[in-house]
This record gives sequence, C-alpha cells and structure tokens, in this order.
Amino acid sequence: MRVFVILPAAGIGTRMAAGGASSAAPKQFLEICGVPVLVRSVRAFLAVPRVDAVCLAVRAHERERVQAQMEEYKLGPRVHMVEGGDNRQHSVANALAALECDADDVVLVHDAVRPLIDPATIERTIDAVVKHGAAIVGLPAVDTIKQVERTADGAIVTATIPRERIVQAQTPQGARFGLLRAAFAEAEVDGFSGTDEASLLERAGVEVAVVQGAARNFKITQPGDIELAEFYLGLAKA
Repeated sequence: MRVFVILPAAGIGTRMAAGGASSAAPKQFLEICGVPVLVRSVRAFLAVPRVDAVCLAVRAHERERVQAQMEEYKLGPRVHMVEGGDNRQHSVANALAALECDADDVVLVHDAVRPLIDPATIERTIDAVVKHGAAIVGLPAVDTIKQVERTADGAIVTATIPRERIVQAQTPQGARFGLLRAAFAEAEVDGFSGTDEASLLERAGVEVAVVQGAARNFKITQPGDIELAEFYLGLAKA
C-alpha cells in the first residue's frame, strides 16, 4: 500500500483579493514568516515518511514559479505537478488521472492553503482511510447551529441542529484510490459538482469516517489569516 497526496493549488484567491491583497499573489503564494503558504503545506506532508508522493495541481502559467519554489526549498523528488482545472474538482480529477496507483492505495486531498496541518493528523487520516476506506478531518462544532430559510429580508430560523451531529469539514480528505476514482467518474458522468471530495464519496454511497481536526488547521482565505497563522507558529515555538 502506498500513500499519495494531491494539493489543488490552482485557485486565484478572490476573497483575499477583495480584501485588498495583491491580485498578483494568489493566497497559496503569500508568505507566512517568510515561507510561501504552498511550501509549508508541501513540507507538512513530506514530513510523513509514509507519503510516497505529493502531486500539485497548478495553473499552467504558474508552473515555472512553483517549480522554482520547489527547487529553492529543496523539496525533493517526491513532489510532482499537473495542470490544474477551472475548479477544485477539475484540478483533483486531473491529478487522479496522472497518478499511477493501485486500487487499494491511499489518496489524500488537502487544501494547499491549509499550511498548518500537522504530521500527527495526517498519520491519523491515513490510518482511518486504511481502516474505513474513506475519511476526512473534521472539527466539532462549538457554536449552536441553526437551520434557516432564506427570505427577502435575510433569514428565519427553522430548526436548531444538535451540535453533536455536526462537524466542520477540514482537510485532508481521502479514500482508497479505487473508491475515489469511481466517485469522481460518477460525478463527471452525471454533471455533479461537489463542495469537497467527501461530498462525491457520500453521493457514491461510500461511508466516510471523521478524524479529529484542530482550530489551527484553518484555510487561508481572508486578510488577517496570515497574521493568525504567524501567531499559531509563534505559539509552537514558545
């Protein structure tokens, strides 16, 4: 059994740009304590010896920049690139098509802009995929969750959802290669667009286990998130 990781990194960071960040620097290329977000994400997976390869799905015009970063930070031969698509699902599908996997190999998909994922969580996710066939990292809900109906004036509460039945999905999300490939193939045939890998697996009838996540495994999406990431790194060094 081998372990492969896909990092879809073809996003353009519209929310970050809307907050005033430079459109010339998509969020995966912004720096945290002097190191690019994407490099930090790759390093996290390379720190796990069980990971055989990391596949980056990037936009064609950014391949040269990414290659230069991989060489500058000496990330080694386990890192490969494929061309990303117009959306996350397309990017992951391109990477799946490029991987030379057996059906029972483990494939994890991780947001390239979640740079603070830790090796222990990655290990637990791999173990969960081996045991259950598919797994995601999830953070238990802390706030009370309300179901609402949208109206012209905003929203009206229709129900309160018990917190113990809710988790906030994070990444990595993964499955045995055969299960993930089949779920993506079904979605493509039906023209279905999912919000994450788990939504495609669920739709294909695959049970998905949940691995405990952490608040620091957040997604860089808005101005201020870089400072928050640097704060977490400072705590780790203290």
